[in-house]
Amino acid sequence: MTSFGRVISVRGSQARVGLMAAGQMPLPEVRATVGRFVSIRCTTSVIVAMITEVSCEDLHASDTYVATASVDLLGEILGGARPKFQRGVTNYPTIGDGVELITSEELRTVYAPSGSDQINVGTLQQDPSIIAYVDVEEMLSKHFAVLGSTGVGKSTGVSLLLNEILKSRPSLRIFLLDVHNEYGRCFGERAQVLNPRNLKLPFWLFNFEEIVDVLFGGRPGVPEELDILAEVIPMAKGLYTQYQNSDRVGLGLKRVDPRQVGYTVDTPVPYRLVDLISLIDERMGKLENRSSRIIYHKLISRIDAVRNDPRYAFMFDNANVGGDTMAEVISYLFRLPANGKPMTIMQLAGFPAEVVDSVVSVLCRMAFDFGLWSDGVSPMLFVCEEAHRYASADRNIGFGPTRKAVSRIAKEGRKYGVYLGLITQRPAELDATIISQCNTLFTMRLANDRDQALLRSAVSDAAANLLSFVPSLGTREVLAFGEGVALPTRLRFKEVPPHQLPRGEATIATVPSVTAGHDMHFVSAVLERWRGATSHRDSTANDPGINDRPPPRPMAPAEAPMLQPSLGLDPDRFSLLKKPLR
Repeated sequence: MTSFGRVISVRGSQARVGLMAAGQMPLPEVRATVGRFVSIRCTTSVIVAMITEVSCEDLHASDTYVATASVDLLGEILGGARPKFQRGVTNYPTIGDGVELITSEELRTVYAPSGSDQINVGTLQQDPSIIAYVDVEEMLSKHFAVLGSTGVGKSTGVSLLLNEILKSRPSLRIFLLDVHNEYGRCFGERAQVLNPRNLKLPFWLFNFEEIVDVLFGGRPGVPEELDILAEVIPMAKGLYTQYQNSDRVGLGLKRVDPRQVGYTVDTPVPYRLVDLISLIDERMGKLENRSSRIIYHKLISRIDAVRNDPRYAFMFDNANVGGDTMAEVISYLFRLPANGKPMTIMQLAGFPAEVVDSVVSVLCRMAFDFGLWSDGVSPMLFVCEEAHRYASADRNIGFGPTRKAVSRIAKEGRKYGVYLGLITQRPAELDATIISQCNTLFTMRLANDRDQALLRSAVSDAAANLLSFVPSLGTREVLAFGEGVALPTRLRFKEVPPHQLPRGEATIATVPSVTAGHDMHFVSAVLERWRGATSHRDSTANDPGINDRPPPRPMAPAEAPMLQPSLGLDPDRFSLLKKPLR
């Protein structure tokens, strides 16, 4: 192919190209437009570059060139019996070197799969005959993110990526936080779908900050009540352990010294609510001052109200029966063994809004801790939909422990086989430290200037110029950056089969269908459930201490209610006990 331009200047990773007049073009259909790949012929290699700007503003009168183009130098194809592409440039072009549109053969060399660990996600925008591959190992082991506004095909793209990952890594366990209950049917028989109706997440698996968040409904805890809880929870764990280790039926249990139980408030061992309330009641009975006893009474009432609320049954079923079910819970949540279903979809839309962040915190924390204590022998991908809800850039928004749990996976998870996938429509509202840990980015259309500015700071200089295309991307079009792709690439996600398309689902499956009729029996049943939930929820409404407390934690912009990070606690005091359980 004859050149349509010549190199007129070179600087670092960029070059300027003089574009020939139309009469001098080798073919009339050759057009040097922004976003196209071009090749620059050098003596020992072919440099692959991308046009990022075309202009004639600063061009002096010339019979040779009608415009100039800025190109980013991305990599080079080395000659030989089997041409090979490598990132970076070792031999720079010189003035006068010819510039051509890259050929299909050269594009195939650039995007040829380097091994069997590649997934087919679509085709190049420049040449639809070229398949766009992603390196699964690089994408997973160094985390990835999918970014894009609502309505651009982001959820469909996530379904595509995860289905392709399941094909390539059938033994990899995947845990997906499904905020809008839209992925339940995307993965067929390979996924287990969990929601409040079939989830069992015992309350004693919640650490201190998480259980406080549940008991106080997302509001800051009352300091006096927190002090009581911090004292009695380790003692309740000690009572349960004594009971389990007792060899004789009816053996009287000794009074437990909190300094000798060996547990902290965060140690993940069981305890019973009846023991917890008994310990609080015992302390209340020893007080002579009536005003001091009110604090203990309010705490007991608070625990009873939450325990009896049917919305919290997934936490408090069998709360007084006991039993160390931690192994069963982790096996069920994280698919160990997988038994043909390596994926878990956690549908969050049906959970009480006040505890969603606490639940997410528990799940993230347990995923990381299991990877840590198992030395990463069973890798897992943890996918967080609407990630900006749980790890906001504004530290006054959201629940602190949830952000901390997501951040730990982002920073340290790869060492322990826990990989992170983030999906968000507002990357500027996501903690910049967390998104910076994602080394592969799939960016769809984003119109917000703040979102684009954050992306510019997150990608390399060579890829930053591509971001000017982000506002004009079409549906299913993607800019892919980072370790998982051969080059910063504009591609189009391939079509997803109808049965893998995300779609919203009803959150309450027990509601009769329309064909069953909405008669008075149906209305009465709904009212019974309604009154049952609100009566427990309102049982502390007359508590003078509750009405005087600050409002719930602030909401993130355009999002569901978020949870307050500050509980007045020293995070170092309530850290997870770092020793194996016996």
